[in-house]
Amino acid sequence: MLRLTELKLPLDHASDALRPALCQRLGITDDELIDFTIFKRSYDARKKSAITLIYTLDFNVSDEPALLKKLADDRNVGPRPDTSYKFVAQAPAEQKTRPVVIGTGPCGLLAGLILAQMGFKPIILERGKAVRERTKDTWGLWRNNKLNPESNVQFGEGGAGTFSDGKLYSQIKDPQHHGRKVLEEFVKAGAPEEIMVVSKPHIGTFRLVKMVENIRTTITELGGEIRFGSKVERLVIDDHQVRGVVMADGETIATDHVVLAVGHSARDTFQALYEQGVYIEAKPFSIGFRVEHPQAMIDKARFGPNAGNEILGAADYKLVHHCKNGRAAYSFCMCPGGQVVAATSEEGRVVTNGMSQYSRAERNANAALVVEVKPEDFPGDYRTNPLAGIDFQRQWESAAFVAGGSTYAAPAQRVGDFLAGRPSTALGEVDPSYQPGVHMTDLASCVPPYVIEALREAIPAFDKQIKGFAMADAILTGVETRTSSPIRIKRGPDYQSINTRGLYPAGEGAGYAGGILSAGVDGIKVAEAVAMSMAGVD
Repeated sequence: MLRLTELKLPLDHASDALRPALCQRLGITDDELIDFTIFKRSYDARKKSAITLIYTLDFNVSDEPALLKKLADDRNVGPRPDTSYKFVAQAPAEQKTRPVVIGTGPCGLLAGLILAQMGFKPIILERGKAVRERTKDTWGLWRNNKLNPESNVQFGEGGAGTFSDGKLYSQIKDPQHHGRKVLEEFVKAGAPEEIMVVSKPHIGTFRLVKMVENIRTTITELGGEIRFGSKVERLVIDDHQVRGVVMADGETIATDHVVLAVGHSARDTFQALYEQGVYIEAKPFSIGFRVEHPQAMIDKARFGPNAGNEILGAADYKLVHHCKNGRAAYSFCMCPGGQVVAATSEEGRVVTNGMSQYSRAERNANAALVVEVKPEDFPGDYRTNPLAGIDFQRQWESAAFVAGGSTYAAPAQRVGDFLAGRPSTALGEVDPSYQPGVHMTDLASCVPPYVIEALREAIPAFDKQIKGFAMADAILTGVETRTSSPIRIKRGPDYQSINTRGLYPAGEGAGYAGGILSAGVDGIKVAEAVAMSMAGVD
């Protein structure tokens, strides 16, 4: 089978136009084309009046060698790569211990699933609750102003990605096509099959809940074990080798292989690991606010007369501006047709995030507008306190709590007031979607001055790319601090901690992923490393 990339057709092309277009592009007759399938579909909206769809097609022809010879100089035609997943090992007949996976976010679930598929019967430990119980607790904060520190947007089955847009694309390099394996497992678990084809697939929260449950069922049917309400207090380490984990209830689980797939908000876990001597280093991340605009405005700005087209769906955007103060300001985690959600995991702090359902049908578009911060910005000396980034996050989350009225209401400001440097006292055209509500104020007290400076420069610059972006009534809601982990638990080429054998730091919390797909891919890589170690494969 062969593959053709970059076949362009008009947005409104007929449903039967692909086959003749493929034949024309290849210079063959219809009889010579045996069949074809769509591998990927994206779009080019740079010219709004003439948006094109871009296809990557896999196809069979009657004389493959002859066609390859004829098109030898065509870089868009070649053999289809093998994207099928191949297991690297199988569990031995007898296992001295079982591998332990800590965390059931995308990374932990995929690590556990792969280990289970290879016969290693992992024990998966989750401090939070099963996804449906966790959903009730999350709504408890959103609707009733009641936080459960162990069951919320950050902690529980499915991880933080459960309450997000469910984006399934990434810019990571993936030569082994592990991302394809992630998508395939998601489809098996109930995701729409279109995620295998569209260039920017997403699922949405409601579908993610059922998928997570189905993946859990698959793991347990393969001999794996998942325990909820099971918080790991510390590791058992003997001469720099992991020998087990100690639970909050005092139980010790013996194991020589621990996959650490906690999310970026497991601050107490990071503290415990640091105190036990596991090597941790501070890393950069970004902070800022959530911004909301009318989705219809974003659709018109991005798609022009094609706004509302079913194939294009709700428009997204990705913006970056390099500021005069030397910092980069950019949009992050854009959620078309979604809502801003309360995402704190600690009392007395306010954190925002974004979420969309599969339909992306809500009135507002939202995205994080954030500015990079570096370890040098953290309080104290990050070289002697690698957890200083956590202190930095907490400082501004607490400031947002105070600015919001010392409740879980979030501080908010109209963009026009923000740019003018004056507090907001009333809403305008855009109604904020954040629950449990907002308190109109001045956001200048919620982030460092250099972040305010950068965003006041960036927003008018973004308006030149998306007309209306700087609209006076758009809403900024604070604060967005959990863009990525503030630490990295450094690992070697064997995926083990550089100073603690048997510990496999993985995913977002360990500083090796950013988003559902990249976290899932990292989970697969780490699971493979564990499997090869346990099976004695070099």
